[in-house]
Amino acid sequence: MLIIPAIDLKDGHCVRLKQGSMDGATVFSEDPGAMARQWIERGARRLHLVDLNGAFAGKPINEAAIKAITDVVGTDIPVQLGGGIRDLDTIERYLDDGITYVIIGTAAVKNPGFLHEACDAFPGHIMVGLDAKDGKVAVDGWSKVTGHDVVDLAKKFEGYGVEAIIYTDIGRDGMLSGVNIEATVRLARELTIPVIASGGITNLDDIKALCAVEAEGIMGAITGRAIYEGTLDFVAGQKLADELGKR
Repeated sequence: MLIIPAIDLKDGHCVRLKQGSMDGATVFSEDPGAMARQWIERGARRLHLVDLNGAFAGKPINEAAIKAITDVVGTDIPVQLGGGIRDLDTIERYLDDGITYVIIGTAAVKNPGFLHEACDAFPGHIMVGLDAKDGKVAVDGWSKVTGHDVVDLAKKFEGYGVEAIIYTDIGRDGMLSGVNIEATVRLARELTIPVIASGGITNLDDIKALCAVEAEGIMGAITGRAIYEGTLDFVAGQKLADELGKR
Protein backbone atom coordinates (compact mmCIF):
# COMPACT_ATOMS: atom_id res chain seq x y z
CA MET A 1 0.00 0.00 0.00
CA LEU A 2 1.42 3.33 -1.08
CA ILE A 3 0.84 6.32 1.18
CA ILE A 4 0.83 9.21 -1.28
CA PRO A 5 1.41 12.79 -0.08
CA ALA A 6 -0.84 15.35 -1.75
CA ILE A 7 0.46 18.73 -2.87
CA ASP A 8 -2.50 20.95 -3.67
CA LEU A 9 -1.56 24.09 -5.58
CA LYS A 10 -3.41 27.41 -5.41
CA ASP A 11 -1.89 30.65 -6.69
CA GLY A 12 1.52 28.96 -6.79
CA HIS A 13 1.39 27.92 -3.12
CA CYS A 14 0.83 24.56 -1.41
CA VAL A 15 -2.55 24.60 0.32
CA ARG A 16 -5.27 22.33 1.65
CA LEU A 17 -8.99 22.84 1.30
CA LYS A 18 -11.88 21.63 3.42
CA GLN A 19 -14.48 19.84 1.28
CA GLY A 20 -13.22 21.52 -1.88
CA SER A 21 -13.95 25.10 -0.79
CA MET A 22 -11.41 27.56 -2.20
CA ASP A 23 -12.43 30.04 0.51
CA GLY A 24 -11.25 27.65 3.19
CA ALA A 25 -7.70 27.22 1.88
CA THR A 26 -4.85 26.90 4.38
CA VAL A 27 -1.41 27.74 2.99
CA PHE A 28 1.22 25.21 4.10
CA SER A 29 4.16 26.29 1.95
CA GLU A 30 5.18 29.04 -0.46
CA ASP A 31 7.69 26.72 -2.16
CA PRO A 32 6.17 23.71 -3.99
CA GLY A 33 9.58 22.37 -5.05
CA ALA A 34 10.85 22.33 -1.48
CA MET A 35 7.65 20.61 -0.35
CA ALA A 36 8.15 17.87 -2.94
CA ARG A 37 11.78 17.44 -1.86
CA GLN A 38 10.66 17.11 1.76
CA TRP A 39 8.31 14.21 0.97
CA ILE A 40 10.91 12.43 -1.16
CA GLU A 41 13.44 12.75 1.67
CA ARG A 42 10.87 11.20 4.00
CA GLY A 43 10.51 8.20 1.72
CA ALA A 44 7.49 9.00 -0.47
CA ARG A 45 7.27 6.65 -3.45
CA ARG A 46 4.73 8.74 -5.36
CA LEU A 47 3.34 12.29 -5.22
CA HIS A 48 -0.18 13.49 -5.95
CA LEU A 49 -0.51 17.03 -7.33
CA VAL A 50 -3.68 19.03 -7.86
CA ASP A 51 -3.92 22.32 -9.74
CA LEU A 52 -6.82 23.70 -7.71
CA ASN A 53 -7.14 26.91 -9.71
CA GLY A 54 -7.06 24.76 -12.83
CA ALA A 55 -9.83 22.53 -11.55
CA PHE A 56 -12.10 25.53 -11.12
CA ALA A 57 -10.97 27.38 -14.28
CA GLY A 58 -11.02 24.31 -16.53
CA LYS A 59 -7.49 25.00 -17.78
CA PRO A 60 -3.95 24.76 -16.35
CA ILE A 61 -3.09 27.64 -14.01
CA ASN A 62 -0.22 26.46 -11.79
CA GLU A 63 2.13 25.16 -14.47
CA ALA A 64 5.17 27.03 -13.07
CA ALA A 65 4.69 25.44 -9.65
CA ILE A 66 4.16 22.02 -11.23
CA LYS A 67 7.36 22.40 -13.27
CA ALA A 68 9.23 23.39 -10.09
CA ILE A 69 8.09 20.09 -8.55
CA THR A 70 8.96 17.90 -11.55
CA ASP A 71 12.38 19.58 -11.74
CA VAL A 72 13.02 18.51 -8.13
CA VAL A 73 11.58 15.01 -8.49
CA GLY A 74 13.18 14.17 -11.84
CA THR A 75 12.78 10.45 -12.46
CA ASP A 76 13.08 9.48 -8.79
CA ILE A 77 9.41 8.63 -8.23
CA PRO A 78 6.14 8.79 -10.21
CA VAL A 79 4.12 12.00 -10.00
CA GLN A 80 0.39 12.09 -10.73
CA LEU A 81 -1.44 15.33 -11.51
CA GLY A 82 -5.03 16.45 -11.85
CA GLY A 83 -6.93 19.70 -12.18
CA GLY A 84 -8.17 21.50 -15.29
CA ILE A 85 -7.00 18.95 -17.85
CA ARG A 86 -9.40 19.22 -20.78
CA ASP A 87 -7.39 18.56 -23.96
CA LEU A 88 -4.71 16.29 -25.42
CA ASP A 89 -2.19 19.12 -25.85
CA THR A 90 -2.22 19.79 -22.11
CA ILE A 91 -1.67 16.10 -21.37
CA GLU A 92 1.25 15.94 -23.79
CA ARG A 93 2.83 19.06 -22.27
CA TYR A 94 2.55 17.70 -18.73
CA LEU A 95 4.01 14.32 -19.71
CA ASP A 96 6.88 16.10 -21.47
CA ASP A 97 7.47 18.12 -18.28
CA GLY A 98 7.94 14.94 -16.28
CA ILE A 99 4.47 14.09 -14.96
CA THR A 100 3.96 10.31 -14.96
CA TYR A 101 0.18 10.04 -14.68
CA VAL A 102 -2.41 12.61 -15.71
CA ILE A 103 -5.71 12.49 -13.81
CA ILE A 104 -8.88 13.41 -15.68
CA GLY A 105 -11.87 14.21 -13.49
CA THR A 106 -14.74 16.44 -14.54
CA ALA A 107 -13.85 16.13 -18.24
CA ALA A 108 -14.10 12.33 -18.03
CA VAL A 109 -17.68 12.58 -16.80
CA LYS A 110 -18.79 15.40 -19.09
CA ASN A 111 -16.86 14.34 -22.19
CA PRO A 112 -16.13 10.60 -22.14
CA GLY A 113 -15.01 10.80 -25.77
CA PHE A 114 -12.07 12.96 -24.67
CA LEU A 115 -11.09 10.38 -22.04
CA HIS A 116 -11.25 7.64 -24.64
CA GLU A 117 -8.99 9.65 -26.95
CA ALA A 118 -6.55 10.34 -24.11
CA CYS A 119 -6.30 6.64 -23.23
CA ASP A 120 -5.64 5.80 -26.88
CA ALA A 121 -3.06 8.59 -27.34
CA PHE A 122 -1.21 8.13 -24.04
CA PRO A 123 -1.64 4.50 -22.94
CA GLY A 124 -0.38 3.78 -19.45
CA HIS A 125 -0.48 7.44 -18.39
CA ILE A 126 -4.17 8.22 -17.79
CA MET A 127 -6.04 7.92 -14.50
CA VAL A 128 -9.56 9.02 -13.67
CA GLY A 129 -10.50 10.90 -10.53
CA LEU A 130 -14.03 10.11 -9.42
CA ASP A 131 -15.36 12.22 -6.58
CA ALA A 132 -18.59 10.98 -5.09
CA LYS A 133 -21.14 11.76 -2.43
CA ASP A 134 -23.55 9.00 -1.41
CA GLY A 135 -22.44 6.96 -4.43
CA LYS A 136 -23.15 9.71 -6.98
CA VAL A 137 -20.37 11.42 -8.93
CA ALA A 138 -19.67 15.12 -8.41
CA VAL A 139 -18.08 17.45 -10.98
CA ASP A 140 -16.83 21.03 -11.38
CA GLY A 141 -14.74 21.18 -8.22
CA TRP A 142 -17.46 19.26 -6.36
CA SER A 143 -19.96 22.06 -6.89
CA LYS A 144 -22.42 19.79 -8.76
CA VAL A 145 -23.53 16.27 -7.89
CA THR A 146 -24.66 14.34 -10.98
CA GLY A 147 -27.00 11.39 -11.30
CA HIS A 148 -24.15 9.11 -12.40
CA ASP A 149 -23.46 6.05 -10.24
CA VAL A 150 -19.76 5.91 -9.37
CA VAL A 151 -19.41 2.14 -9.93
CA ASP A 152 -21.12 2.25 -13.33
CA LEU A 153 -18.88 5.07 -14.55
CA ALA A 154 -15.71 3.46 -13.20
CA LYS A 155 -16.47 0.21 -15.05
CA LYS A 156 -17.08 2.14 -18.26
CA PHE A 157 -13.76 3.99 -17.91
CA GLU A 158 -11.93 0.77 -17.08
CA GLY A 159 -13.02 -0.43 -20.51
CA TYR A 160 -11.36 2.62 -22.07
CA GLY A 161 -8.00 1.57 -20.63
CA VAL A 162 -7.41 3.91 -17.68
CA GLU A 163 -4.59 2.92 -15.33
CA ALA A 164 -6.42 3.44 -12.03
CA ILE A 165 -9.36 5.16 -10.38
CA ILE A 166 -8.73 7.73 -7.69
CA TYR A 167 -11.80 7.66 -5.50
CA THR A 168 -12.62 10.55 -3.19
CA ASP A 169 -15.49 10.63 -0.74
CA ILE A 170 -16.16 14.36 -0.86
CA GLY A 171 -18.13 14.33 2.34
CA ARG A 172 -14.91 13.50 4.18
CA ASP A 173 -12.10 15.15 2.24
CA GLY A 174 -10.04 17.55 4.32
CA MET A 175 -12.27 16.96 7.33
CA LEU A 176 -10.03 14.43 9.14
CA SER A 177 -13.09 12.26 9.73
CA GLY A 178 -11.79 8.85 8.64
CA VAL A 179 -11.88 7.04 5.31
CA ASN A 180 -15.12 5.70 3.85
CA ILE A 181 -13.75 2.14 3.70
CA GLU A 182 -17.07 0.56 2.78
CA ALA A 183 -17.62 2.73 -0.32
CA THR A 184 -13.99 2.37 -1.42
CA VAL A 185 -14.10 -1.43 -1.15
CA ARG A 186 -17.46 -1.58 -2.93
CA LEU A 187 -15.88 0.22 -5.89
CA ALA A 188 -12.61 -1.75 -5.89
CA ARG A 189 -14.44 -5.10 -5.92
CA GLU A 190 -16.20 -4.17 -9.15
CA LEU A 191 -12.97 -3.35 -11.01
CA THR A 192 -9.85 -5.14 -12.19
CA ILE A 193 -7.77 -1.93 -12.28
CA PRO A 194 -6.49 -0.55 -8.96
CA VAL A 195 -8.29 2.01 -6.82
CA ILE A 196 -6.45 4.74 -4.93
CA ALA A 197 -8.34 5.95 -1.88
CA SER A 198 -8.59 9.65 -1.10
CA GLY A 199 -10.45 11.76 1.40
CA GLY A 200 -10.67 11.62 5.17
CA ILE A 201 -7.41 9.87 6.11
CA THR A 202 -6.64 11.01 9.63
CA ASN A 203 -4.26 8.69 11.47
CA LEU A 204 -2.62 5.27 11.64
CA ASP A 205 -5.98 3.61 12.32
CA ASP A 206 -7.10 4.64 8.83
CA ILE A 207 -3.92 3.14 7.36
CA LYS A 208 -4.60 -0.12 9.23
CA ALA A 209 -8.19 -0.19 7.99
CA LEU A 210 -7.13 0.36 4.39
CA CYS A 211 -4.34 -2.23 4.58
CA ALA A 212 -6.90 -4.76 5.85
CA VAL A 213 -8.78 -4.43 2.53
CA GLU A 214 -5.76 -3.88 0.25
CA ALA A 215 -6.33 -7.28 -1.37
CA GLU A 216 -9.68 -6.03 -2.71
CA GLY A 217 -7.70 -3.90 -5.17
CA ILE A 218 -6.77 -0.77 -3.22
CA MET A 219 -3.17 0.08 -4.12
CA GLY A 220 -2.69 3.35 -2.30
CA ALA A 221 -4.07 6.18 -0.24
CA ILE A 222 -3.67 9.90 -0.82
CA THR A 223 -3.25 12.03 2.26
CA GLY A 224 -2.99 15.79 2.63
CA ARG A 225 -4.30 17.69 5.62
CA ALA A 226 -3.43 14.88 8.06
CA ILE A 227 0.29 14.87 7.21
CA TYR A 228 0.49 18.67 7.16
CA GLU A 229 -1.34 19.16 10.46
CA GLY A 230 0.40 16.23 12.13
CA THR A 231 -2.48 13.85 12.93
CA LEU A 232 -0.66 11.33 10.71
CA ASP A 233 3.11 10.89 10.71
CA PHE A 234 3.89 10.09 7.08
CA VAL A 235 7.02 8.04 7.77
CA ALA A 236 5.22 5.97 10.41
CA GLY A 237 2.25 5.55 8.10
CA GLN A 238 4.27 4.15 5.20
CA LYS A 239 6.28 1.94 7.58
CA LEU A 240 3.07 0.51 9.02
CA ALA A 241 1.63 -0.07 5.53
CA ASP A 242 4.81 -1.91 4.51
CA GLU A 243 4.72 -4.10 7.62
CA LEU A 244 1.05 -4.97 7.19
CA GLY A 245 1.59 -5.64 3.50
CA LYS A 246 4.11 -8.40 4.27
CA ARG A 247 1.65 -10.39 6.36
